[in-house]
Amino acid sequence: MRKYPFNIPSLKNLEMLTFNPKVTYIIGENGMGKSTLLEAIAVALGFNPEGGTFNFNFSTFDSHSELANYLRVAKGVIRPNDGFFLRAESFYNIATNIEEMDQGGGGPKVIDSFGGQSLHEQSHGEAFFSTFLHRFRGNGIYILDEPEAALSPLRQMSMLTRIHDLVDENSQFIIATHSPIIMAYPNSTIFELSDDGIQERKLEETHHFRIMKQFFDDPKRTVYHLLKD
Repeated sequence: MRKYPFNIPSLKNLEMLTFNPKVTYIIGENGMGKSTLLEAIAVALGFNPEGGTFNFNFSTFDSHSELANYLRVAKGVIRPNDGFFLRAESFYNIATNIEEMDQGGGGPKVIDSFGGQSLHEQSHGEAFFSTFLHRFRGNGIYILDEPEAALSPLRQMSMLTRIHDLVDENSQFIIATHSPIIMAYPNSTIFELSDDGIQERKLEETHHFRIMKQFFDDPKRTVYHLLKD
């Protein structure tokens, strides 16, 4: 049997994906390989596996897969001036590394480009959103792994506005998410990972959207069937 991550059904037969020049979503149930694929793309592009800009090179635990070694990324002639790999599970490590870098003194502080306030002194959601607002500068490649983990529904809607502003500034997004709100950006591409491989979907065709619609169409009935003996 092939070892991880090449034994993940959605990835073992992967040959090529063509990404939307504006916004591409990678979705699927837990265990389908979304974060593994996203991490490999980020590492293949030159990002630190735990996240940050191209200049972050810290490591708290070397746990990323070897999939990046097998990916070939085809890049356009226009190179981004900015970039960020933002992942919910290791954002705390990013905040800690920023504070460590700023302890040296002298010159501009790294935290100034994140809004000026320590990310550890904000809630998880506030720190996430401060990064979206202040550190994402445009003309960049931004890779986000489950950003909704720290954001309220209202903040998720605000995130769509920020994505749109940055797309207008020649930016590209690749986002792994479970949130139908976040994956609602118009004219985007949605790749759904499943045991059958990777299929392109419209928002309304995704399992996430259909489940949420079923719930909100009749929440009492849905909860009744979930809780009945």
